[in-house]
Amino acid sequence: MTDTTTTMSTIRKKSFLGSLMARFYGNNFLLIITIVLFAGMYITGSVIFSNKNFGTLNSFFDMLNSNSALIVLAAGMTMVLISGGIDISVGAQMAMYCMMFAYFIEKQHVNAYTMIVVVLITGVVFGLIQGVLVAYFDIQPFIVTLAGLFLARGLTAMISPETISIQDPNFQSLVSMKLRFPFGGYYNSVGDYQQPFVYLHVVLALLILIALYVMMTWTKFGRSIYAVGGNQQSARLMGLNVRRTKLMVYVLNGFLAAFAGFLFCLFSPAGAVEKAPAYEMYAIAAAVIGGAMFTGGVGNVLGSLFGVLVQATIIKFVNFTGTLSNGWPEFIRAAIMSFFIILQAVFTWVRKQRE
Repeated sequence: MTDTTTTMSTIRKKSFLGSLMARFYGNNFLLIITIVLFAGMYITGSVIFSNKNFGTLNSFFDMLNSNSALIVLAAGMTMVLISGGIDISVGAQMAMYCMMFAYFIEKQHVNAYTMIVVVLITGVVFGLIQGVLVAYFDIQPFIVTLAGLFLARGLTAMISPETISIQDPNFQSLVSMKLRFPFGGYYNSVGDYQQPFVYLHVVLALLILIALYVMMTWTKFGRSIYAVGGNQQSARLMGLNVRRTKLMVYVLNGFLAAFAGFLFCLFSPAGAVEKAPAYEMYAIAAAVIGGAMFTGGVGNVLGSLFGVLVQATIIKFVNFTGTLSNGWPEFIRAAIMSFFIILQAVFTWVRKQRE
């Protein structure tokens, strides 16, 4: 009886350890770490700044309202990193698309809805060109997208060197659209009720995020992206078309960059040469913090949302403190990224040990 009990205990122990190792080995372990980090930061801020309504639904929605475009950029970047590539042109592309909206709507009087279609098609073409160079000419993605960054910034300045505000009524109607929530509000110091809401661009960003998650999780194309990023040789042996998969990743990412440009214009309706500075770096940071690995094959597009929220929480911490310099968000962002890069190294080592 004692031997049987001991054996059963050993089996349960091994099963428990195996379950933990399976979680560590799987794609979701790094995502779990990110969610825990965000929850810890947000709860801490809610306690420390309870008198400033840090933890209210309004405060949380403010982070989403300010970062809808970055959520889409980061989700696209996560997909590219999973495939084993990178795209550092997306921030410059986003600025270019905002300038296209502003110039053609305000100066050329093109219909706002027509321009949405034109911008999205332009994004697909931009992604197609970069994808062909990466997939079929075997040029390093960093070099291709670095050229894309310079090209997009240059084209932005060529369209117009001056800042152009978008005053078109059709576009402004999209800018002002809100989804209001009948719960979770609060009364401010003068007795006015602050009702929580999110703008249209947040709703669109979250719908894109859900669509990407479904694609990456349950479609053949999504599984192909993981396979190509994990091991290209194995993917070929499985019968996957590696070049076509890479091409489609960059085409889709070009579309997402254009869509992010549209969302960014809804948040900030103007075109400017220096708009969206360093957004490609913020997107990479969000993807890495969200669990995507530079080595490819590992990541979850939902992690990009939490990667963005972690960065937004850092900025909110600094703003609510009021005594810290503007350099602190960058310093903390760098520290968190370093932590996740080290964690990825450990993650990779554990995977190799298992293999």
